[in-house]
Amino acid sequence: MASDTATRRREPGRLKARLAGLTSNLHQALFSRLAAGILVANLFALGLLALGTLALIENRTGLIDAKVDSLTQQADIIRNVITETAVEGSPEPALNARIAAEVLARLYVPEGTRAMIHGPEGRLAADSYLSAGRVSVELLPPPGERDIEGFFTGLWRAVRDFVGGFFLSAEERETRERSLGEEIALAQTTGEAVAGVRRGRYGERVVSVTLAIAPVQTIVGSVTYESYDYDALIAADRVAILPYLGFAALIIVAFGTLLALRIAGPVKRLSDAARSVQLAGGRRVPLPDFSRRGDEIGDLEQAFRAMTDALYDRLDAIESFAADVAHEIKNPLTSIRSAAEVLVRARDDSARERLVSVIQKDVQRLDRLITDISNASRLDAELARDQVTPVDLVRLIRDIVRVYIDGERASPGQLELQTDLAEAFIAAREEPLGRVFTNLIDNALTFSPPEGKVRISIKRKQGNTRESTRERFVILVDDDGPGIPPEALETIFNRFYTQRPAGAAFGTHSGLGLAIARQIISAHGGTIHAENRTSPASGARFVIELTSVS
Repeated sequence: MASDTATRRREPGRLKARLAGLTSNLHQALFSRLAAGILVANLFALGLLALGTLALIENRTGLIDAKVDSLTQQADIIRNVITETAVEGSPEPALNARIAAEVLARLYVPEGTRAMIHGPEGRLAADSYLSAGRVSVELLPPPGERDIEGFFTGLWRAVRDFVGGFFLSAEERETRERSLGEEIALAQTTGEAVAGVRRGRYGERVVSVTLAIAPVQTIVGSVTYESYDYDALIAADRVAILPYLGFAALIIVAFGTLLALRIAGPVKRLSDAARSVQLAGGRRVPLPDFSRRGDEIGDLEQAFRAMTDALYDRLDAIESFAADVAHEIKNPLTSIRSAAEVLVRARDDSARERLVSVIQKDVQRLDRLITDISNASRLDAELARDQVTPVDLVRLIRDIVRVYIDGERASPGQLELQTDLAEAFIAAREEPLGRVFTNLIDNALTFSPPEGKVRISIKRKQGNTRESTRERFVILVDDDGPGIPPEALETIFNRFYTQRPAGAAFGTHSGLGLAIARQIISAHGGTIHAENRTSPASGARFVIELTSVS
């Protein structure tokens, strides 16, 4: 019973913690720069779509055509009435302006439309506005104040006309740019119906149709019928589309938020984890797991995890290397200190000479150790900095053998190169690769007896692996020494491996040479391993495989 009560008490706390975590993640996702960029980009695209839609509405060909058809019918009725009542004379008829004005005054012209009758050369004969006594009213801003509303209205109109102009044909653009006088002149000249859309006195759009009055094939005037409700119809269409645009904006914001949660949230968690790794001082930090996502964010998390694991491994290797270095340096220093302490109390010359010899050997060992440690610490930087170039293995190893023989570090019968290849090109960094063969030759000469021989051979091997079908070159370095203990065939490539066979010189090897050699060969995509040769005589053999450049 008490356990159930405690469980019920813990549940609200867990729920509250989960809600707090969800709220924090939501806040971080929505107020991140990436989320803002996603929402702005989507809303900008919607804005362009809305602007294009409004521009298309502004230039709706169907609406204009319907309006022109309606105005043409109204104008044709007025033209027929005027022709029957206000056209006098035969065979040269003429328009009676007074009668035309009286007739037009008695005709019904709806609100929002205007009928005008023009005589020859465009002279106004009758106007329904004047006949009905209509007055236009316009509110003006107070004296000395700028018409802010009018400024923004004009700006919106300019933008609207500019964008809408891209959707107009050349014929439609010519119709929009035609003035009333040009429309009347064109109708009275051609005798055909002329329609147009233009700006009125106050910036409103006016749709008009002009029909020529032509009894007995003689044009005596024209009837113009205008409509001023086109803007109102367009405004109604704009208002009708606004809910859809608003709904689209809500959908974009909703999906943008979900996208931000799916992208910005995980990226923020990864960046926080990166900062935690930076501040942890080498301690391992738990990382967010997005491996189940199966998308690029999951790939990013896996790559980030692999990178941090590599960094941690590198830190561990550095710590281990530092500990090994301290241990290896401490051994000769301890020996030097002990010999120096005994040297002070030595009473005969032979003892002093023996102690001085010990100190000199330890100093040589320490110098060799420090040199190899320096080379090992610089190796990664050198491999990253040096450019890969085609290197001929036959030439490289032949030059190294010649240096040993010319420098009397080996006799011609003690060191030889055996190969049938004229050349063997690989993609490599020549200096580090030469260091590998130099180290292997030094080891082989050191462990071989005075009458022994060090043989280097280069062979071609056809590539038949899944990873590569390119041919490979196999380099063998054989010596006539005592060989390598079977249990040490792999451990000799560990750092500071210094186990020596009986009779080998003390202090001539730091234990880093083979570790450096494997690191260099691995950086070139090759392999190196050791084995014991049983024929024609016993000895150690180092086998290196490197891929051909072609």
